Amino acid sequence: MTPLYRFIAATGLTNLGDGIAIIAWGWIATQLTRDPLLIALVPVALKAPWFVFSLPAGIIVDRFDRRRLILAADLLRSITYAAAGLAIWAALPFDEPPLRGTDRPGIFALIAFCAITIGVAEVLRDNAAQTMLPALVHERDLERANGRLWSVEFVMNNFVGTAAAGLLLGLSLALPFGVNAAAMALSVALVAGLRGDFRADPQQQTERRPWREELREGIAFLLGSPILRKLAILTGMFNFAFEAMMITLVLIVQERLGLGPLALSAIMAAGGLGGILAGLVNDRVVRRLGRSRVLQYCMAATLVFPAVVLLSGAGMPGLVLICIGFFISEFGGVLWNTVSVSYRQRHIPGRLLGRVNSAYRLFAIGMAPLGMLTAGLLTRFVSDLAGRPVALLAPYWLGFAVFVCTILVYWRFLGHAFPVEPDEAPR
Repeated sequence: MTPLYRFIAATGLTNLGDGIAIIAWGWIATQLTRDPLLIALVPVALKAPWFVFSLPAGIIVDRFDRRRLILAADLLRSITYAAAGLAIWAALPFDEPPLRGTDRPGIFALIAFCAITIGVAEVLRDNAAQTMLPALVHERDLERANGRLWSVEFVMNNFVGTAAAGLLLGLSLALPFGVNAAAMALSVALVAGLRGDFRADPQQQTERRPWREELREGIAFLLGSPILRKLAILTGMFNFAFEAMMITLVLIVQERLGLGPLALSAIMAAGGLGGILAGLVNDRVVRRLGRSRVLQYCMAATLVFPAVVLLSGAGMPGLVLICIGFFISEFGGVLWNTVSVSYRQRHIPGRLLGRVNSAYRLFAIGMAPLGMLTAGLLTRFVSDLAGRPVALLAPYWLGFAVFVCTILVYWRFLGHAFPVEPDEAPR
């Protein structure tokens, strides 16, 4: 197995765990409480480290061997998933969850703590992996390598992982966490087999500047690049709206559609199929349309998912409509990520890649927990004001409004942001 495909296989295993976790974290929260604000706290715990730990992670990634950082992060996640699974298994069975608060505060707090730990490890792992990839491929192959990587991630995360989660939850609420622990352990074994020096600057062995100076250098590079700065803002707004909508999706499946965990898995799998297709054709789409036009179309595609949820009814017809919307949304999402990540890898100097990436993702992904908390508070407020059925759709009205405003403000910028580069020239 080549180093690139060993790396992709390891990433696939970790994303299998992430895909299972997408369903498992949310479902376990709804078994402890039906309060949207408390349900939001679990994914907030997963995403909050992106806001708190992102900048320090960038400095660490630029100072140390990125392969070893990946190993440490995946090992920590394996241990934490195992601990969460054992705790849930010991606490079963759960009583009927209350509409407000939770009658199992101890296990809820433990789950939240494990989620924070997983989130911290994920920040370090993802930053190290994204900055390590350029060392495994030629620069001209970045779009193709990123496309293949995103395809595998989406297959495992949104298709295999989410489908497996529905089946595993049907057997035991603790089982998904045990499977995740095993997946992370296998990833450790694969990454351990990679050979080479994966530091940002292998020649610089001991000399290091003060961390504040290194951090300022990374932030200054980001702020000094209009394209990178605006892409970070755009991605942050998309993540704010998307994660706000995802907070009540599990409740919409349960209460609006009247379906079980396999329906939620089907929605995620549909998104995964969209991501797979985008990863397979992304390099051809970019060559044909150009980076600017691709990002404009991806931005327009964000409107589809909230629109179909707002229009959907109960039962299987509503499920099918939501699956179609999520397929289109995730197809655009993978194209967006492939173009934006490849641009960063190509235009940011290797010695700065970790720090600039961390500053970029501080806003791009750090907006996610803010969206989740906003959705939880909004849903609780609207529930008191207009009833629960209306409240569950409130985050989708919010998401639709954010997407429309973002498109109106940034459409023209994206249309002229990327000049045609040699690899996009007609052939």
